[in-house]
Amino acid sequence: MAKTFKILLLLGVIGALSAAGITYAVYYNVKDRIPSVAELKAIELKIPLRIYTADNQLIGEFGDQRRTPINYDGIPQGLENAILAAEDTNFYHHPGVDVLGLGRAVMQLITTGQKQGGGSTITMQVARNYFLSFEQTYTRKFTEIFIALKMERELSKHEILELYVNKIYLGNRAYGFEAAAQVYYGKSLNDLNLAQLAMIAGLPKAPSRFNPVVNPSRALIRRNWILQRMLSLGMIDKPAYQTAVEAPVTAKNHGIMPDIEADYIAEMVRSELYDTFGEDLYSTGMSVYTTIHAKKQQAANRAVFNGVLQYDMRHGYRGSIETRVDLIDAPLEEQESTLQDIERFKDWQTALVIDTSDTTADMRLADGKRITLLWDGIKWAKPYLSEHSQGASPNVVADVLVPGDIVRLRPDDRLGWVLAQKPDVQSALISLNSKDGAIEALVGGFNFYENKFNRVTQSKRQPGSNFKPFIYASALDRGYTAASIINDAPVVFNDTNLASAWRPTNDGGKFYGPTRLRQALYRSQNIVSVRLLDELGVRPTLEFLRRFGFDPNELPRNLSLSLGSANLSPLQIATGYAVFSNGGYQVQPYLIDKVTDRNGDTLFEANPVTVCVTCTLLEKSPGDESQMGLFDTVKGIQSLPIAPQVLDPEVAYIIYDMMRDVIKYGTGRRARVLQRDDIAGKTGTTNDGRDAWFSGFNGDIVTSVWSGFDNSSSLGRGEWGGSVSLPPWIDYMRDALADTPSSFVYKPSSLVTVRIDPKTGERALPGQSNAIFEIFRKDHVPAQRQVSAPPSINSISSEAQENKQDDNILENLF
Repeated sequence: MAKTFKILLLLGVIGALSAAGITYAVYYNVKDRIPSVAELKAIELKIPLRIYTADNQLIGEFGDQRRTPINYDGIPQGLENAILAAEDTNFYHHPGVDVLGLGRAVMQLITTGQKQGGGSTITMQVARNYFLSFEQTYTRKFTEIFIALKMERELSKHEILELYVNKIYLGNRAYGFEAAAQVYYGKSLNDLNLAQLAMIAGLPKAPSRFNPVVNPSRALIRRNWILQRMLSLGMIDKPAYQTAVEAPVTAKNHGIMPDIEADYIAEMVRSELYDTFGEDLYSTGMSVYTTIHAKKQQAANRAVFNGVLQYDMRHGYRGSIETRVDLIDAPLEEQESTLQDIERFKDWQTALVIDTSDTTADMRLADGKRITLLWDGIKWAKPYLSEHSQGASPNVVADVLVPGDIVRLRPDDRLGWVLAQKPDVQSALISLNSKDGAIEALVGGFNFYENKFNRVTQSKRQPGSNFKPFIYASALDRGYTAASIINDAPVVFNDTNLASAWRPTNDGGKFYGPTRLRQALYRSQNIVSVRLLDELGVRPTLEFLRRFGFDPNELPRNLSLSLGSANLSPLQIATGYAVFSNGGYQVQPYLIDKVTDRNGDTLFEANPVTVCVTCTLLEKSPGDESQMGLFDTVKGIQSLPIAPQVLDPEVAYIIYDMMRDVIKYGTGRRARVLQRDDIAGKTGTTNDGRDAWFSGFNGDIVTSVWSGFDNSSSLGRGEWGGSVSLPPWIDYMRDALADTPSSFVYKPSSLVTVRIDPKTGERALPGQSNAIFEIFRKDHVPAQRQVSAPPSINSISSEAQENKQDDNILENLF
């Protein structure tokens, strides 16, 4: 007996030594792959780049791994229990390795020849996910065990569980449970019920097999198994179990839903930061706070979208996407599949016409629903012939739709659905804070996902008459006045910089004769602008235009400059208009206000040049060219560089006042619907209607809208800046200016208001009945005239009549 015991003891010692030797050999082989204590403590998750508005609304996210890290205290108890029930019941009691679990896995391998259960603890899963690959080798498994043991010595259980819930892959590019909650349910973890928590707790085992979107039946079985485990372990009671197990599968693919649609902005930010940070941009957890205002951005989105649709509907219906008569009696699955394969955008639907009556159409939607499309949602659809003409108005549904047609529908609050088509025309909107250049709203086109070309920044188009205010400002700066007379009469120019003799004309071919500059601007008279530039000289005017941020080398060096023949972006135009809005100061547009790292520490903060209205000037340091000032901002007291003055405030105000008349009496009259006295602006339309513009402002905000086709084809007969781009400008500004007081451009006290003769622009005679008021710089007030003879009654009547015909210009201005 003693001998047998000695033999067994010897064998045990040999076995132990052998096991120790094997263990050491394995350890020696894998020790270089075991992370150090410092590496364990410095674990960093890959967190995507996130972009926000100024008021903390999510705009976009960039990164291969959707992840929203949370700390242990943010883990709902229900989720922790579900994870432990599903993955590692003994988590709080083992040292990182569950020996019994590993034993069961080994026995399964020995008896079946196949690996049926992994035996991996949560700690081992964390080790594998953070430090190892997913290769199926014994070396990797042993390394995983050693790392897990070391993690348990260096980290608390709560720290390990926190790493697990933030790292584990859960399908649909979701890494971590908070991201999974957003992807599958569009909610935060704290907003999920027990059934939903159990559902996502079942994903780590096999994210594709138990995906509740792709395989809802398998996911349901997995969820209910976890709920049963939680009940048997005493984590939940019977009523909670019963409620959860009876809950339907409600998961959908929500992705990471932004709070605000601003894809062009998100791409601008991503592109700018990528030049600095490279690929690290997508994984280091940076947060970018832009200058965008959420409500203004939403208003801009609606304005551009509706403006494009209104133009598109005016020009007729271009027909169905295709006609598939064979689909009418096809199985529902085939109908749905065909419709879903067709590109969709926003909340529109593709639909199949099943049957029609005189006033309705029976439709099948891509989601399988059957709806009735009413006549009011169809009757707009005159046949499209060209951008210049449309066919006759339809009388019955069959004039527009026939069974088998596949069409697009858009939702309508009143009608339910309206027949729609994907527009070909484009539009873009940019809105700036004129005091510091902060971009508050930007829309680069109708549909970012169809075409990512940003027409605000990347498109250079001719602004047409939208450019005229800059020419007029040059004239006022050189001594002209709003009452200066230019003869609006036919003229031929033999400019050496032009290919041939040039005979400019006004729109409509009408000539007005001697015209005051104020009238010429609000009536947008081309001849006056050309003659004015001719008198000023192209070269000095080009140099003057630097003040608005324009590069003279990018502008035409001939008289066509006066009619806006330069190729400029909406951002450049809006930046130039900001000089008028802020009283004569040059600001630089900017979009990124602040960049922070994953810990919230600031990596970058904007320091924009800002118009000093009430700031406190600071003393300059020797050699410092920029003047600094203390500004009271929403962030508190800040030291910021002061915007340089580039235009006499007197000139800025007079131009502003003249452009107010564009809205009161001229081509921007539609904007009177806003019922604001502080707004000013200018339309612009290029030859053949290829580009349509409206740019306008008050004392705080500048907004410019461009519309046109990317291929520069004509917008069609009767389409102008005032009909295409002014409506979305109005829609946007209605919301942007809502509940804000009037903000007039600063009016210098040195300006003088006197009565003038509307025909000649000269100082009015005492008692002259048709005299009007005009604003002048003090040194440019017309000389007082002496009465040589009483003006004739006929003369006065003639002048008064002309004034009346001229849209009652200015009689009641002051």
